[in-house]
Amino acid sequence: MAEAESSSEPVFTIVSSFVRERNVLLAMASFSDLYVDYYLHRKDNRIEIDARADDLLKTALAAFVLHCVSRPRNEVLAWTINFQDPLLNVFLGGDTETGDVVGRVFTENVKEAEENVFFQEVAKGAKPLHRSVVPFTGNDPLRAAEEFYKQSEQRPARFFRLDAETYAIVTAHPDYDREWFKNLTIDDLRVLNVTEVVNPLETRVVRWHCGCDMQRILQALDPVWRQDPEELFLGEELIEVNCPRCAGKYRVSKEMMEAYDQALKEKEAGE
Repeated sequence: MAEAESSSEPVFTIVSSFVRERNVLLAMASFSDLYVDYYLHRKDNRIEIDARADDLLKTALAAFVLHCVSRPRNEVLAWTINFQDPLLNVFLGGDTETGDVVGRVFTENVKEAEENVFFQEVAKGAKPLHRSVVPFTGNDPLRAAEEFYKQSEQRPARFFRLDAETYAIVTAHPDYDREWFKNLTIDDLRVLNVTEVVNPLETRVVRWHCGCDMQRILQALDPVWRQDPEELFLGEELIEVNCPRCAGKYRVSKEMMEAYDQALKEKEAGE
């Protein structure tokens, strides 16, 4: 895969540090630049969500990014956080090699259940997909992520919201200071570089990038088109399709599907 640094798209960086004597990893960042890209994406694609769903997505996005930069550089990750109040799913996807992250909110056809559920899927090269399913209470994405770490990861983590756009993650390593970790506050984080020995370890780049395009949308629609074109278009000449990862909007016509399918059949016949 191409590195995010080689892209012309906006990126921002997050520094991970090790807090000596406490044996924890710290990553903290202002997400204002990433939020600008997110809002531009919404504007370009005419994506409308209410203020509550927007705040849930932005908070979950920050937690997800901090989780990604704390992981090895060979993973493709996806979170789906199911909330029952409000009834919606927050989806987040990321690639720790490129730094690409993306997200969206699903409000339609969300299953009602007795509890909220946090899902993670992780792919590492040719290894089988690993999935975690963790129930949680409340409607705070940060607490949901902490519950996921508690039940599924091999080390605990704490997430903090320092202000409207600044977030931090503190993850425990072997022999960490449990009492200090448990009692850590936002005020402690603000002066951590003064009160503790904090050593920078690495810098990761992050960008809002899905990778969807018309070609991929047509590829996804082609099996349905081959089976029943009328079922796909329902009598219309033009349909609007949303990317399942970022909710980007694509207008697809019958002529486009016919041309794509014909080209694909010619390619298959020549192989």
